[in-house]
Amino acid sequence: MKNQVFLAFALCFCVFSGSFAQKKEITVVIDPGHGGYDPGHLSASPFLKTEKELNLKISLFLGGYIEKYLQNVKVVYTRTTDVYPTLDERVSKANAINADYFISIHCNGNERNGVHGTESHVHAMSLAKSVALAREIEEQFSQRAGRKSRGVKDEKDLQHSIQVLKYTNMTGVLVECGFLTNEKEAQYLNTTIGQEVIASAIFRGFRAVIVKEFPSINFIRTTSVTPSQPETASVTPDKESFTIQIASSRDPIEPTDARFKNVKMEVRRIELNTMSAYKYIYTVGSYSSKNEAKSELPQIQSYGYKDAIIIKN
Repeated sequence: MKNQVFLAFALCFCVFSGSFAQKKEITVVIDPGHGGYDPGHLSASPFLKTEKELNLKISLFLGGYIEKYLQNVKVVYTRTTDVYPTLDERVSKANAINADYFISIHCNGNERNGVHGTESHVHAMSLAKSVALAREIEEQFSQRAGRKSRGVKDEKDLQHSIQVLKYTNMTGVLVECGFLTNEKEAQYLNTTIGQEVIASAIFRGFRAVIVKEFPSINFIRTTSVTPSQPETASVTPDKESFTIQIASSRDPIEPTDARFKNVKMEVRRIELNTMSAYKYIYTVGSYSSKNEAKSELPQIQSYGYKDAIIIKN
């Protein structure tokens, strides 16, 4: 009887362990932070791209490198255009497909414009796989990409949790690629070469981790391939329109506040779902094309808002 029980247990164990050995492909979800009405951090100069734009560019470079140089890795994006999937939608998408990795791409900001460098965030330092990925990425930033690494951080450092890391069920990191409030770093991130270098560093860190974690899977392509068209998130952008942002703030300011008295137009306040300290932006006008908004911009700047910029609604 004991031998029969042992044999049955052994057979179950073999079947169970064999299910792990049969894994032949892994999935990574790449999440370009912000998007749509949420621009994220603004660059030091109004002539430079916003965080949401840079996040998307770096994310697409990263996914392109993975598809070009690796095999047996499926790449899924939470967005590939200027739309805003909610944080819940991003989490649900990754969990629904049982992804193995989640990499969220962001750019940082700080009140002190001298602060610069990269950071990789995990939910908690107790999550060994996430910490290992974050450390590999930061090492690539520091040793290969020539960036200043500010290290690996978790919710204790931020004093709050990051939803897309807290509620996703897989190894996850949120990468801060640099500070847009630092003029030199913002300029670098606005160059194609800068975006490629950052994406390449994240790619190398990711590659180093998956090769160690899944030794039975052959990830390295002998010849590179042309990346496929990215899989889009299930969010459809609205018809394109533009507005002009005249200010931002940490705390809400009433649109009728005296600080906006020089504006000869209706001021709208928009609350952003963002990690930035500046959670509110103030806009005027609604334009069907960027050229139409450009024609109005000098007039609005003449009201005293020299840093006013055009953004998509």
